[in-house]
This record gives sequence, structure tokens and C-alpha cells, in this order.
Amino acid sequence: MDLTLKFEEQFSQLSERVKSVDLHPTQPWILVALYSGTVCIWNYQSQAIQKSFKVTDSPVRSAKFIASKHWIVTGADDKFVRVFNYDTMELIKEIEAHQDYIRSVSVHPTLPYVVSASDDKLIKIWDWDKDWACTQTFEGHSHYAMQAVFNPKYTNSLASASLDGTIKIWELGSPASVATLEGHSKGVNCVDFLTCGDNTYLLSGSDDFTVKIWDYQTQDCVKTLEGHTNNVTAVSAHQEFAIIVSTSEDGSIRIWDAHTFGNFSTLNYNLERVWTVGCVKGSQKIALGCDKGTIMVEVSS
Repeated sequence: MDLTLKFEEQFSQLSERVKSVDLHPTQPWILVALYSGTVCIWNYQSQAIQKSFKVTDSPVRSAKFIASKHWIVTGADDKFVRVFNYDTMELIKEIEAHQDYIRSVSVHPTLPYVVSASDDKLIKIWDWDKDWACTQTFEGHSHYAMQAVFNPKYTNSLASASLDGTIKIWELGSPASVATLEGHSKGVNCVDFLTCGDNTYLLSGSDDFTVKIWDYQTQDCVKTLEGHTNNVTAVSAHQEFAIIVSTSEDGSIRIWDAHTFGNFSTLNYNLERVWTVGCVKGSQKIALGCDKGTIMVEVSS
């Protein structure tokens, strides 16, 4: 890794607790979902709010851009998945998707699918080409399903993180999990995929304060990243710079070398607990959501 990487704060906005952030792939926008039930789009170039709308009176824990459709998809504690047109702010679809809080929504890289994960322990696939029909339900976790994400390389597979302490790998069209990864001593909050050369890894972050790196082929834990002093809330691979970003309730953001898995840098913006991180392919930016607001940093070498 180029050890001269710099992290420069480019955008900062104070607000109530931020539960989710997402970067638009082409527009200078950050999508911010708040515990209050409001969703905002901030323009980080003009530092001005682009759009803001109340989704629900419950916390919105996850919101993602579906840029190809000019949509936003949200998941909230009121158990609903909602889809909005971000140009008109029109509600496109409202689905009572789960029987408990929705912890995460994630968008497939190529197919018309959104995956949701919930405290009802279920993971569900929604197909917007079929009027948002639920085309598959994955069952197997014994505690809250905290996050599910699609594999960007092997796009028929996905991974989920659960407070049962496991990470599960699933395949589209197959009801049972194809693998269960065990190794964390407490609940797992977050999961992401890292592609490094020919190797694919799974990243997981846990209430045991660690991030684990798993070999996707063998399902072995190849490294445990230690340093956080409280629950790890989010983990994300930043492919452009071959770094891993982890956030924690300890208020810190740790940057890890994706080749050596060493701790490269630690950032802290003093906005209390950090809940979420957003990176987008092709971008040098990292968005962060905290108890007291949103930060965006630009990475440069």
C-alpha cells in the first residue's frame, strides 16, 4: 500500500443520529437516513440539502440509491420497505416486508433485486421487475439478521450477519445456507465482500470489538483485526485504495491495509458513536454516519 494516503474532510453536517449513509455513483450526493425517520440527500459540493422527506415516525435504519431507476429504497423499524423516486419524491412502492425491525437493505449490482435483513431473523429478496414481489426468503439465523449484502464478484451469492454470532453464505434459488462461518464470540453486526486480485474475502464486524477476514473459498478466518474498544458497527471494502474501513461505537474509524490487514490509520471526528460507512465503486470518497451527524472524507495518495 502507498503509505502516504491522506484522508481529508470535505463535508460535515451536524444532525440527530445517522443510521445509514450511501454515496450516489455519479451525482455529488450523500443519502442520509436518520433515527427520526427522515431521509435527506446532501450535495457535498454545494454543502446544501438537495432533498429531505419524512419516511415514517420510526427509525430508518437503512437507505440505498438505486441510481439506474432514480430511486431510493429504505428499510425502517415500522417493518416497511419503501421506494421513492428521488427526482419527484413520489412514493413508488410500500411493502410490509417483515414482522420486526428492518436492519438493512442492499441492492444487487446487476439484477433488479433488493435484499432486506430483519430482526424477524429472515432475509428476503425483492424483485422490482415483478412489482416488488418477494421472490425468495432465507431462513436459518437464530437471532436478529443485522445485514445482508450481495457478492459483487459471484453475483448469485450473498452473505448475512446475525446477532447469533455467525455469518451465513446463501445462493439465489437455494433455500438453505451453503456455509456458516463461526468464530466471533458475540453477535455480528455487519458484513462486506473484499476482492483483492484473484482472492475474495468476507469481512465481518462484531460486538466482540473485532473485525474478521474470511477466505471466501475455504471459509477459514485468515485474520482477526483488533483495536476497536467497543462494538464494531460497520465494515466496508474500499476497492479503489485497497483499504478496509471499520466503524465502532468507540467513536473511531479504523483504516486497514487490504493486502497485509495491518491497521493503517485511525480517524475520529468527535461525533460520538459511528454507526455506518458508505463507499461506492470508482469513488475516492468515504461517507460516515454518527450519533451527531455526517462526515465525508476524500482519500488521496
